[in-house]
Amino acid sequence: MLPEETDAVFEELQLDRRLQLGLDALALPAPTEVQQLAVPAALGGSDLRISAETGSGKTLAYLIPLAQRCLGEEIPPEAGTLALVLVPTRELARQVLKQARTLLASTPLRAEAITGGADFKYQKALLRRNPEVLVATPGRLLEHCEKGSADLASLQMLVLDEADRMLDMGFRDDVLQITGHCPPQRQVLMLSATLHHRGLREVSRALLHSPVTIAVGEVRQPHSGISHQLLLADHQAHKDQLLLALLQQGGYRRALVFGNRRATAARLAGLLRRHHLRCDCLHGELTTEERKQVMTRFRDGQVDILCASDVAARGLDVKEIDLVVNYDMPRSGDDYLHRTGRTGRAGEHGTAISLVAAPEWNLMISIERYLKLSFERRSLPGLKAKYSGPKHQKSSGKAVGSRKKSSEKGGKARSRAAAPRKPPAKRRPSSPPAASEDGFAPLTRKRSGD
Repeated sequence: MLPEETDAVFEELQLDRRLQLGLDALALPAPTEVQQLAVPAALGGSDLRISAETGSGKTLAYLIPLAQRCLGEEIPPEAGTLALVLVPTRELARQVLKQARTLLASTPLRAEAITGGADFKYQKALLRRNPEVLVATPGRLLEHCEKGSADLASLQMLVLDEADRMLDMGFRDDVLQITGHCPPQRQVLMLSATLHHRGLREVSRALLHSPVTIAVGEVRQPHSGISHQLLLADHQAHKDQLLLALLQQGGYRRALVFGNRRATAARLAGLLRRHHLRCDCLHGELTTEERKQVMTRFRDGQVDILCASDVAARGLDVKEIDLVVNYDMPRSGDDYLHRTGRTGRAGEHGTAISLVAAPEWNLMISIERYLKLSFERRSLPGLKAKYSGPKHQKSSGKAVGSRKKSSEKGGKARSRAAAPRKPPAKRRPSSPPAASEDGFAPLTRKRSGD
């Protein structure tokens, strides 16, 4: 679709002309499905529950109606924030802020971000300017609310982006407390990769009123533009060899390597640097400034490979990532979706390769069944694993547990329990303790007749 055709699609919504100029600056190739469904519904004033795959244009799906509503309001000079976007991570906050500022460039609306890791006093100064649009992580914003530096009394729209991730990170209570500082008549949009998270229903009942549900794509559907592959590994050293071989053979523009722990991400980054690969590391222990520097180097092409913990799985929007490697198998199918969703975006093709050792076999099978996908098995020349899967498998494909051994142990335990016990040996009278030369010998009872 040409830009003129994109203009025609949004023209039907009668958006503010200044907002239309922002859309032109974004040079959208075409409105995505979630944008076509969510924008009119949000402009109609309904609370929304939105589910769509990563890279589907969800951010603009809420930023467009958010900006239109703010521009249509009579804003008194002393009014505080009109629209609040809560996100789980600093990386996602920066992505949303960047897109919001581009969209609002021709309007009088200002957008700012409030996240952890930044100077609190500087953020108070930003909030005193009453930005109309605020992007924030829950923990830091709650601090400002409790100290009176954030004014949400005039809030018109509340957006919970990556709501499932916020619940996973323990922000449920923070989110509910923040909404206590907002007026009850605000409009609420809740976005998530899946609406089947166990905690979303409770939050939805607490915050949304008669919400409209918009689900784009099948539930738990892997991204259609990604090839999902699997490499079996014998042990950690073998995984290291496989990772090095994959990255040294090239064929990618940018690559992401995920580990389940910060220490794993840091170790892998060091390993790759020692083999002269241009690599950096991103995890939760970095300061905000350090994270910015890492992401700038990655975007600018100073490094080709980023080793990351799951902190980067959401909100990381970098073009030309065409390879994602799961050094550790993610802990759930939803985490797998978020990791691999960093590639294959905007109509491009991507590859996701998971390194699986024997202890991860059952987890891999669970993710296959949960997402209804089939990993393409492959091997690398000279590095094929001796491990080819469990010898005995259930109908589900999972490894058969060692019940026989446990039953044998149980039988031995029962036989030991059934064996007759020997009568306890008679205790011999203990001899009185010898006197200590230091004068602190224990006292002994005087025997009768002494």
